[in-house]
Amino acid sequence: MDAVAKASYTTEDRIGVLEELLNERYSVRAFLPQEVPRETIEHILKVAQRTASWCNSQPWQVLIASGEAKEKFRKAIYAEAASGAKDDHDFTPPREYLGVYLERRRESGFQLYNTLGITRGDKMAYAKQALENYNFFGAPHVAVIHTDEPLGIYGAVDCGAYVSNFMLAAQALGLGTIPQAALARHSGLIRRHFNLADDRRVVCGISFGYADHAHKVNSYRTSRASVADTVTFIDE
Repeated sequence: MDAVAKASYTTEDRIGVLEELLNERYSVRAFLPQEVPRETIEHILKVAQRTASWCNSQPWQVLIASGEAKEKFRKAIYAEAASGAKDDHDFTPPREYLGVYLERRRESGFQLYNTLGITRGDKMAYAKQALENYNFFGAPHVAVIHTDEPLGIYGAVDCGAYVSNFMLAAQALGLGTIPQAALARHSGLIRRHFNLADDRRVVCGISFGYADHAHKVNSYRTSRASVADTVTFIDE
């Protein structure tokens, strides 16, 4: 892309497209088995590669498993998760959710369970649904985002920005995605399975493909806080 190229669309059109993509995107939990053409995946990656990063370090590395490779990975990580193996995060997960963060988490969870007809308090059903993360919700492709250990939390933050842009690019190309911190609970297995070096740190996964729009699990949408709830303006 020419660094000084002029915009092809008006400002109103450009912000309108971005708003549309952000409003449309949701975490897909049921995919069609149809694989995505390699050229489409490469287009997503090319767009996401423009993500801004600390000192332009571009710390993300991406593994994409498809076909038989995805199936082998699915079986391995599902087996470990289902066995009740101890969490093996590379980055410390939230210690706890309090206040409004707990409220938002509960709202999101109950929306999922209610949509699937899972009775509130049915912990066995909760656990069964959680394990679907390790089936990649039926997606034909799964990406694993990892970074360099010496970059610490800033490398992970940059990877988070990359994940967001990956998802928006996929949305623009007619695909569905779900970012999955759950996969990072088994970072050691991921390193072993893909023969990654010991200094690689797993940030998250992204399952992606064509959304199954007919599946009821894809029928609900989570809410968003207002700007007033999240922003403080200081003018003096």
